[in-house]
Amino acid sequence: MHTVAVLSLKGGVGKTTVALGLASAAMRRGLRTLVVDLDPQCNATSALEPEDAEADLADVLADPSPSVLASAIVPSGWGEDVHVLVGSEDAELHNVPDPSLNRLSTLSRVLGAVNELNLAQERPFQLVLLDCPPSLGRLTRSALVAAHRALLVAEPTMFAVSGVQRAFEAVQHERDENNPDLQPLGVVVNRVRPRSHEHQFRINELREIFGPLVMPVVLPDRLAVQQAQGACMPIHQWGTPGAREVSLAFNLLLARVLRAGRARRIRQPVTDESESG
Repeated sequence: MHTVAVLSLKGGVGKTTVALGLASAAMRRGLRTLVVDLDPQCNATSALEPEDAEADLADVLADPSPSVLASAIVPSGWGEDVHVLVGSEDAELHNVPDPSLNRLSTLSRVLGAVNELNLAQERPFQLVLLDCPPSLGRLTRSALVAAHRALLVAEPTMFAVSGVQRAFEAVQHERDENNPDLQPLGVVVNRVRPRSHEHQFRINELREIFGPLVMPVVLPDRLAVQQAQGACMPIHQWGTPGAREVSLAFNLLLARVLRAGRARRIRQPVTDESESG
């Protein structure tokens, strides 16, 4: 079960769009995916139209028992291949700025329980996407403590560099302090207009500063994304030329996510053997 935190410390850059696009690409490949909606705005939950749940994220953070967790994870309106740990506006009550390590580790324990539930299922979750809020409180930090990889989302604007820098610093902090397995997957630039000289300038600026961490694939700015979300449909099923262009970009982005997951699994046995020796 490969876990990816999708984050940005600047609001309005399309972080949830990226999480939903990856879920859509994963569904197309037949990968069973869990979207954990950590953002109190609950946009991912709204777009996925899950079945009615008896519990939600706020309930799970207050009581991370297996029974409450099972009540908060339900199939999405997209189908059985995409499930949702349902978001809640009340999650903001848990988003304290300086949480204890025990609170920071709650989400890790929750995902550990999900993994145990996986073992009893014929089709376990293969990918977990953590849709973080655009702030560095408990919810985002918990995601970084629980994740294997962090995917940073930026827009091609003059404010992108500072936002990406702060996000990388947050990833590095949690890696040093609480989660040595965490690695930055990279920066994906969203809402790009290929013919915009300003956008190309800002992308080049990001690449000069952050090098190969800025992904070669960018996500184009297309109306189809908003249309598909408004219709609560996966972008891969929307069917317009703009949707197909965006879908291809998400396919490439998912391929990078999956390569990172395979690399992590390959390294793990080596680590175990070295520790045993």
